[in-house]
Order: sequence, then structure tokens, then C-alpha cells
Amino acid sequence: MTDLELDCRGMLCPLPVIELGKRYAEVPVGGLVAVLADDVAARTDIPAWCRMRGQEFVGELEPGRYVVRRAT
Repeated sequence: MTDLELDCRGMLCPLPVIELGKRYAEVPVGGLVAVLADDVAARTDIPAWCRMRGQEFVGELEPGRYVVRRAT
């Protein structure tokens, strides 16, 4: 279960990551954000964004559903 789910299907790179960057602070520290994305670039972009922003990439829990834990 996640605290926020972002439906970014149909968006091309870099829009899913931009949406994540704008909205992840809506969840409390320790909260989970799911990003639904069908752009293949999301598979590398979302973990890279997490590394750059100090957030935790939980994983791709099912195809096209990327989960991030807010760390700060």
C-alpha cells in the first residue's frame, strides 16, 4: 500500500520524474509514492532521481509500477 500514486502512463521522459519531483513531498517522511509509468526510460530515470535526491528506491514491484520511499 502506498501513500500516493502518480499515474504517469502515456508521459514520456522526463515527465514521470518531473511529476515525482513535484509531488513526493506530499507524503510524510517514510511514506511511499508509487509511480505508474509505461515509458521504458522510467526504469532507469526513477532510481537515478532517488540517488540524486537522497530518496529510497524501493523497486519496480510490478511491471510499470515504481515505488519510492520518502527519506527526507
